Order: sequence, then structure tokens, then C-alpha cells
Amino acid sequence: MKSGWQTKRIGELCEVVAGQSPEGKFYNSEGKGLPFYQGKKEFGEKFIEAPTTWTTQTTKIAKTGDILMSVRAPVGPVNFSTEEICIGRGLAAIRCGTQLNRDFLFYQLLHLQPEIAGKEGAVFASINKSEIEALPLAFTPLAEQQRIVGVLDEAFDGLATAQAHAAQNLQNARALFESHLQSVFTHRGDGWAEKRLEECFRLKSGDGLISKAMKGGRYPVYGGNGIAGMHDEFNLSGENVIIGRVGALCGNARHITERIWLTDNAFKVVDRSFEFDGAFLTYLLNFKDLRSFARQAAQPVISNSSLKDVSLAFPEIPEQQRIVTQLDALAAETQRLTRLYEQKQAALAALKKSLLHQAFTGEL
Repeated sequence: MKSGWQTKRIGELCEVVAGQSPEGKFYNSEGKGLPFYQGKKEFGEKFIEAPTTWTTQTTKIAKTGDILMSVRAPVGPVNFSTEEICIGRGLAAIRCGTQLNRDFLFYQLLHLQPEIAGKEGAVFASINKSEIEALPLAFTPLAEQQRIVGVLDEAFDGLATAQAHAAQNLQNARALFESHLQSVFTHRGDGWAEKRLEECFRLKSGDGLISKAMKGGRYPVYGGNGIAGMHDEFNLSGENVIIGRVGALCGNARHITERIWLTDNAFKVVDRSFEFDGAFLTYLLNFKDLRSFARQAAQPVISNSSLKDVSLAFPEIPEQQRIVTQLDALAAETQRLTRLYEQKQAALAALKKSLLHQAFTGEL
């Protein structure tokens, strides 16, 4: 580290205020009292977002400009407080002393975040006031802190712009795909048939399989939410359309052309009364959002009886295949942009990490 830098504990440079939750009876959503934040739920990119809860009983207060740290899982994320607020047990407020620029402190806490490890409690991983106060801070005179903040502000603004552009490109690609899907199935041409699902085919469950039998093998095991493991046997081969029957993602349709084990938490399409291209039928079923027809028990579940009256419109096979060609091309482009976006996100995160490392080792 360059000369002129020092290292001290946060407690020597800042005041740390551990949050404390008021009694629930004092909470309200009408704006009475102080805004109340329990944890990082309302954290933004840098500044905490608008409150949804207020309290008429004040316990621990964070002031405007204090840095808020999440102290219960996830431990370490930070945001600025934009007004005087009451903080609950999931937050701590860190108030700069005279030797620190608060933005410099904010960036250094971002740099330290991966290393901040909370204690494993009964429910949450957490970090307490004394542990925050013991965290080491490297700092330099205020003028140099301000210079470093200026460099980081400019760099992070540029990175945020690049991230926003990548996100918008991905959103545009997904919107184009959804728009085309909507157009295909709502602005139909001549020659389309419209039938109820029970007139088109029947759904048949797969076979039960215990969890320990999914720990290894050659064949994917498909359950209600997709691949649930691997198994050394298969019970379904060739081209098939399968649909999740139970669970959060029930109703999801997949076009399968490999050997798999299908559990009793999923259906396969059988006894077709009309000719369907498998990929077309998969697009059609996902467009119909079969999960919206689920019975809401302990967990959502669909059945032949709950889906029997779903209306399915479809053309002859040549038109189905033409539509699949178009949708496959759009889906591939969306997936390509998704991969690029994820790579861009990873590259931007790595660049941020590198910049912060340089900043707080005196190399920036």
C-alpha cells in the first residue's frame, strides 16, 4: 500500500448503531411517525427506496447520509439512508467520523462485502455491532479520498450505463419473442381448428421414483418443475411433450426427444386425436399458461379435469412447422442475448471488484 495510508477499525472512525425493532402494534402504512426499515428488502442500487412501513414508536435511528448495512442474511449489503428513519434488527447504521468521506466509506464497504462473514445463528447468518466495529478500514487523507471517490463515481456510472443498455437489449429481445408468440396464437389465419383440450389428447402421469434413486445415472429425471435428478433407467423415449403436474412451475410444457424418467409429478401427452408437431404443441401449451388452471391446494396441481375445457387452436402440420421455425429462430436469438447479458453482467461485476481492489490498496 502506498505511503500516507493508514488502517484502523471501523469503531475507531465511525459510530455504529445496531437496529432494534419496535413492537408491531406501533407499525402503520399511513405515514404516521418515522419510516421504518427492518432489513434490505427496500435497498436500491445505492440509496434506500421509499418506505412502505412507518412506526410511531422510535427505537434506533439512522440519520440522513448514514450507511445502512444488512446484518441478517444476506449479511453485508449496504445502502445510504436518504432521511431520518427507524431501523430494525436486520440493519445497522454506520455514521462517518471526521476522518472519512462517506462515499469513500461506502465504496470500501462494497469492497469488504465478500469478506464480511456473519455468525451462523439458529435462523439467520448475522453480524453484530462489535463485529462491524472490528472491521478494518484502509484510509488516506480526505483530499485523496475525494479523488478516489471521483474516479469510482465516474467508472461506476459508466458501468451502470453499460449494464442498463445490456438489460434493455435483453428486455427488447424477450418482448419481441412474446409479441410474436401473442400474434401467432391470437391473429390466426384461415384453416385453424379450435378444440377443447380433452378433444385433442389425454394427459397421463409418469411413474413414482424415490429421491435416493435420483442421485446418479445416465437419464434425466423430470418432475413437476423440470429436471429433478438423474436415474439409471428410463421410462419414456422418442419424441414427447411433457407437462409439470405439481409444484410452483406446474403447467410448464417441454418438448423432449431423449430418453428420460418421467415421475408421477409430471404428465406426458398421450392418445392424440389430431396431428401435432411436438414443438408447436409445446409453444401452444406454454402460451395458454396452464398453471393458471391449477387447483391451489398445499401446492398447485393440474389435472385432466382442470384442463379439459382449455381451448386449443391449431393449423395443419405444414403451418405448425413453419410457425415453429420462426419461433425457434426468435427463441435462439433471445437465448443468445441472454447469454451475452449474463457474460456482460459477470464482466461488469469483475471490473467493479478490480476497481475497488485497486482503490483500497492504493493503486488507483
